[in-house]
Amino acid sequence: MLTLEGCLARRQRLWDMVPETFEWVLIADPRHVHYLSNFLVQPLSFSRGERGLLLLERDGAATLMADNFTWRSATGEAFVDRTAITTWYDHKHSVIDRDHALFKSLSDVASHLRGRRGLLEAEWLPVGAATLLDPECYEFASNQSPGASPYLDLGSMLRSLRRIKHDDEIALLKECMAAGEAGQARLFDVVREGVSELEIYTEVHRAANLAAGRPAIVYGDFRAAYASQPKGGGLPVHGGRKLEKGDLYILDYSVVLDGYRSDFTNTVSVGPPSSEVKELFTLCQAGMQAGEQAIRSGVSAADVYRAVAAPYVEAGRTEAFTHHAGHGIGLAHPEPPILVPLSTDQLETGNVITLEPGAYVEGIGGMRIERNYLITDNGYEILSHHDIRLT
Repeated sequence: MLTLEGCLARRQRLWDMVPETFEWVLIADPRHVHYLSNFLVQPLSFSRGERGLLLLERDGAATLMADNFTWRSATGEAFVDRTAITTWYDHKHSVIDRDHALFKSLSDVASHLRGRRGLLEAEWLPVGAATLLDPECYEFASNQSPGASPYLDLGSMLRSLRRIKHDDEIALLKECMAAGEAGQARLFDVVREGVSELEIYTEVHRAANLAAGRPAIVYGDFRAAYASQPKGGGLPVHGGRKLEKGDLYILDYSVVLDGYRSDFTNTVSVGPPSSEVKELFTLCQAGMQAGEQAIRSGVSAADVYRAVAAPYVEAGRTEAFTHHAGHGIGLAHPEPPILVPLSTDQLETGNVITLEPGAYVEGIGGMRIERNYLITDNGYEILSHHDIRLT
């Protein structure tokens, strides 16, 4: 769970970026409403997909707007000073358009904003909501003619802030990691010839939820790779393939708790692995070790990619490594920094990233391994501690 202290610190970082001429900001992306107030609609509730709006004022005030059923579906306490809650359903009357209920909540506070300049998160704010505000008082983009002020992109400001995790975010991510580790451990118990991909998904899902101690969202790649199809992914389809001797089962999955997520991988051999498979696994391990030697604050993401790729280059197997070397995670997946050869990203203290070397060869099979890391002032902290091995 995010904390009041964390939310207030993130709000201050945002205000430090917003020009002083703006007195308020209206946050519309549900992830950013959560990021700044701890208000999150429970994604496993009947209000999934509904949202609230968050008004922040430079004097420190925070107001949350929502309908009454969205408000009651929150996962925890919202750290706000005021609420504007519109009754959408009262168990007596027919309901109105639920979006219009949200707009009614916004209209209840709109008069408070008149004559005061503000910024909108235009990437997520519906047009129907924006029309309720005085167009003379807000901006979402400035005039971009030569010599004009910079583009005022509130959504991009928030996304850039999200790269550096606060203590409450890191604590929540560690909860996700611990649940993910339980699922990875369960994998070794259930992988065998004849078991279906759906059965494995079910067992991993159960282990992760039990470890979390509460319902979690579990998604990712729960699929086997094999000689004729070395690379694939996604959730099991119609029960999924039954594992066969020689398959390589790739478990690359995420556990989502309160909007944050883990993302780490192992590949398990169904039956004894061949010498060719062992060779590919050794390459993946070497890539991860090289990446760990490279990751630290200030290093370019492209340099980390090259470090991970170096063992493949030295072995003359560059064709086997076909994707990124890792990426950021947090409220989204993936998010910057992205570890690819042409990346312009740079690692910063507070980033949470993955290292994800893989190897895919037609006629042999495919695999990847992955861990999660927190970039620190002195290097990194490993956040995921699952057992990476073929058998």
